[in-house]
Amino acid sequence: MAENPEEREFTLYDLRVECIEINGEAEANYDVGDYFEVHGEDLVFPDGQPFSMYALSSLLPLLPAKQRETDPNDWMSDTVRVSGPDPDIAGVFEITRTDSRKVTYTDVSSESVDSE
Repeated sequence: MAENPEEREFTLYDLRVECIEINGEAEANYDVGDYFEVHGEDLVFPDGQPFSMYALSSLLPLLPAKQRETDPNDWMSDTVRVSGPDPDIAGVFEITRTDSRKVTYTDVSSESVDSE
């Protein structure tokens, strides 16, 4: 008998994304130490802390992959530092897994699943 898709679980990691270096012009909308967190599908910013949408745009494509289990030989498993998009600012961000959570199919999909 096939497993009910609504009962399938998988693990997602919560993440912390923090600016750890700025090697260029100090004109960025973020400072060393500024961060945001990823909890499931939510981006969580500290109250009142701005964050550059351009820096965010360079980080967003990597976050879903960093939330998931990866093969130990996959570069995504050990690469945690990411450069921002502006070479004049040269911001460096560190992505750290902070916690894990079990998620079911029905937690992340609005599609109905027919059980047969």
